[in-house]
Amino acid sequence: MNTQLLIDAIREAVPSARAEAGPSTDQPTIFVAREALLDVGRALRDRPNLRFQFLADVTAVDWYPREPRFEVVYILASLGIEGPDRLKKRLRLKVRVPGDDARVPSVAEVWPSAGWAEREVFDLFGILFDGHADLRRILMPEDWEGHPLRKDYPVQIRMAAKTLAPLQLSPEQFAANIRADRER
Repeated sequence: MNTQLLIDAIREAVPSARAEAGPSTDQPTIFVAREALLDVGRALRDRPNLRFQFLADVTAVDWYPREPRFEVVYILASLGIEGPDRLKKRLRLKVRVPGDDARVPSVAEVWPSAGWAEREVFDLFGILFDGHADLRRILMPEDWEGHPLRKDYPVQIRMAAKTLAPLQLSPEQFAANIRADRER
C-alpha cells in the first residue's frame, strides 16, 4: 500500500487529522499532529482496510537545535488486511514535538505494547507521555539527572552513581556464574 493511499484512509477516518507524507526509501512514513495521534492510532488499528494491530517499536529523534526539536516514531505492522490478497505491510508513523513542550499522548490504550517503549523514550529523551499508567525511568538509575540521548546532554561527565544499594553479586561471584554457564 502506498503512502498516499494510507494518508487518504487516515483523512477519511479522522477528517481533522493533518496527515502528510514523510521521506522514506523502505516503508511508508506519515507525519500526524500530536493532537490527532490517538484517533489516528485507533483508525489505523481498527479499520478493516488498514489493520495495523501490531506496534513493533516506539522511539524518538532529537533534531536539536531545529524546531520542532523531537520526532516520536512509531513502527507499526499490519498482519494482513481483510480481503483476498491479505497484504502484510509496515508503516512508520511520526509525530513532531516541540522542545519547550515535549509531550505526546500515550498510545498504550491503543497498543498496550507501547508501555515499555514509551518509558524508554521518556527515560532517554525526556519526552512525557500523557496518560501513561507508569511513566518512570526504566534504563537509567532512579536518581539520574537528565536524559542521555538528548543532543544537548553533557557527555563528558564523570559522576559516581548516587545509589546506595549494594550490588547483589561480588565480581568474583559474577565471574563464577559466567564460568559455570560456559561449562554447561
